[in-house]
Amino acid sequence: MDGRILIPILITLGLFALIFGIYYFRNRERMAMIERGMNPHIKPQSAPYQNLKWGLLFIGAGLGLFLANILTRTVLTGDEDENVAIYFGLIFLFGGLGLFQSYRMEKKEVLDKE
Repeated sequence: MDGRILIPILITLGLFALIFGIYYFRNRERMAMIERGMNPHIKPQSAPYQNLKWGLLFIGAGLGLFLANILTRTVLTGDEDENVAIYFGLIFLFGGLGLFQSYRMEKKEVLDKE
């Protein structure tokens, strides 16, 4: 039997198992909620600052990438492949600063409400 015939069969079975698993576990979760006296149709409240957190994270990562690009083209000499660490370092540094700023803004908002 050729191995190429197994690929569509395995993909079809995998997709079926995935869809079945999603519906099966969703049904089990809803039944458990009903047994506990909860309403399964009420969605949990989302975090109000989730968009702020992701936005500041991506802004920080973008600024880090932009600054790393400028540094490798102007200040740092040599091949760009040698300066890969500066890209990762600045992306994580500015992404972390964005998350820290998000934390400070959320904390300030909570303190202002009290």
